[in-house]
Amino acid sequence: LLFIMVESMNIDEDTQIDEGLYSRQLFIMGHESMKQMAKCNVLVVGLSGLGVEIAKNVILTGVKSVTLHDNTLVDYLDLASNFYAAPEDVNTTSRANASKRKLLELNPYVAVTAHEGSLDEEFLSKFQVVVLTDTLFEEQKRINNYCHANGIKFIAADIRGVFASAFTDYGENFQVYDVDGEPAATYMIDAISQEEKGIVTVTEEARLDLRSDYVTFSNIEGMTELNGQEPTKIEVLGPFSFSIGDTRSYSAYKKGGYVTEVKMGKSMDFKSLEDAITAPKIEDCDFKDLIQRHIAFLALHQFRKSFDRLPNPYNKQDADAFVKCAQGVNNDFKFTETLDEDLMQKFSFTAMGNISPMAAFLGGVVGQEVLKACTGKFTPIQQFLYFDAIEALPEGVTEETCTLAKSRYDGQIAVLGNELQALVESQKYFLVGAGAIGCEMLKNWAMMGLGTKGSVFVTDMDTIEKSNLNRQFLFRNKDIEKLKSETAAAAALEMNPNMKIKAFSERVGPETELIFTEEFFGNLTGVCNALDNIAARMYMDQKCVENRLSLLESGTLGTKGNTQVVVPYVTESYGSSADPPEKTIPMCTLHHFPSRIEHTIQWARDTFQGLFRNVQENVNAYLSQSDFVENLRKQNLATQADIVTGIHSALVTERAYSFENCVTWARLRFEEFYNNMIKQLLFNFPKDLITSSGAPFWSGTKRAP
Repeated sequence: LLFIMVESMNIDEDTQIDEGLYSRQLFIMGHESMKQMAKCNVLVVGLSGLGVEIAKNVILTGVKSVTLHDNTLVDYLDLASNFYAAPEDVNTTSRANASKRKLLELNPYVAVTAHEGSLDEEFLSKFQVVVLTDTLFEEQKRINNYCHANGIKFIAADIRGVFASAFTDYGENFQVYDVDGEPAATYMIDAISQEEKGIVTVTEEARLDLRSDYVTFSNIEGMTELNGQEPTKIEVLGPFSFSIGDTRSYSAYKKGGYVTEVKMGKSMDFKSLEDAITAPKIEDCDFKDLIQRHIAFLALHQFRKSFDRLPNPYNKQDADAFVKCAQGVNNDFKFTETLDEDLMQKFSFTAMGNISPMAAFLGGVVGQEVLKACTGKFTPIQQFLYFDAIEALPEGVTEETCTLAKSRYDGQIAVLGNELQALVESQKYFLVGAGAIGCEMLKNWAMMGLGTKGSVFVTDMDTIEKSNLNRQFLFRNKDIEKLKSETAAAAALEMNPNMKIKAFSERVGPETELIFTEEFFGNLTGVCNALDNIAARMYMDQKCVENRLSLLESGTLGTKGNTQVVVPYVTESYGSSADPPEKTIPMCTLHHFPSRIEHTIQWARDTFQGLFRNVQENVNAYLSQSDFVENLRKQNLATQADIVTGIHSALVTERAYSFENCVTWARLRFEEFYNNMIKQLLFNFPKDLITSSGAPFWSGTKRAP
């Protein structure tokens, strides 16, 4: 029934965006981009762990449809990273059908289907974006040639052990309308010179941080010719000034005005896969020799073509054959003078394996590339991306110590060996937070077998809201208002019933040290933070330092993310360094001289808290706490007066007995904020006021209301 319901949904261009579900994503993508995504049909070929990660991410974002294609039967190797495949699917169910069952549940607005037929041109023509994973090279080139010629965006991606690759082809003249997604910067103008090379100086309140070479002007007094002009090209001269060309014919600048950055789009040209491999354009995302990774993946295609299989884990004979393939590739294309044979050997040793963290990483990157292809927002990869984590490979693994035993961890054992797998299973880890990052961590741990012979503890005091479902993929509509920690733990157990996991619903802090005791921390082997506030992070860092525990710290902000790995006696702790303190806004600026949007937002927040929180809390405390007056006397006289005045107003002079009383109160507040206070300010500081130095009072960052 669910399959029929989801398949039948048709999203057209007039469909309204579900703001309750996509509220967080809308802040990043915007309504127009979301509407573009809702018209986009995506094909995902290859449902290994990487493929299902990509499909999951794309479905959650709200495209029109996702079609899955992979007729290969589920293998034990798949279970280490495909979180929607189960042991009972091995050798009985195709990877596409095994994955589809759970992918269907992620987003009711996205049609999810599985295709078992051929990938012919008629079928490919139905899609705006085609994503290939775990696909033979000749098939990649065939499909890419058709997509390139017919305006279909194409992405190919692969993970082999600890090595990852991605390739993008969005055709010729691909238009990017917003290169970075950052909001356009706005600055207040302090002066504009009247000369051949006119110089604009902004107030010293904020240094220039322009990502574009074009700006527009507004609200300028005097040199009004600049107001409303088409975007003007500029040249930045310093932290507070830039030139705009000849201003001699303009009126003299008097005062005021704003300059706003104009984000200009750009056009990008992509080569086909066949043309791009010979002279690859590789994104510089690492300090490593990336051309060696390019050779390794091309050598793998050659190895598969020659032997019709992947190299066996840590097999020396296969590694020697792989190195010869790499030498042949390098001889054909003349990529480098020296081939890194040690790297090629490690690639061959681990190519058959797959691990969940690598799939999660590249699945997130490629999922974002799909959004770029659908919308033209954010600059896409051009054209190859290579990444590896060879530092994670243990020393001394041999073919004998990574034997595959038809277990769900075979894919990971093929990379890390049996000894490290046993160590992973014996861990006792504490996950603090079960939100977006926490859900991803639990999924990865379930695939890895973390704590299956040890334990995993997870705590989160929050309950599930509708807006969480767009990012926290372990939750469903039926889970709304349930505890995040308990629901996430149950979902992880469904992925891997062998996990030993216990959920808590308490915050971490001094007030819960009877629950999370010294003995509790003393029995752990590590902590992973998935928090959203600094205070809790600092507390957990303190507990990790006290107990000599490793700490995995991470956070996200829109499309940005950060991680910090803290290892006792090796790295600094989380609390050892701190971001610079945020700039505070003086109260006089907030109440009398706001000049930036941040000022008005902060004023509104402070006013809201004063009207609808502080007074109410004081009234409740006065009515319920017998020692309220005694505690009040400990405050300074000004604070005492404010609190008593607020309580008297709420209970006596402005007490509301009806809805009409509430309307009257609101109307009086409006008159106070938006009429009386403004008139009083202009009475104290008239618009034509001149300071003792002869300059207008209302100039610079002071803007007359």
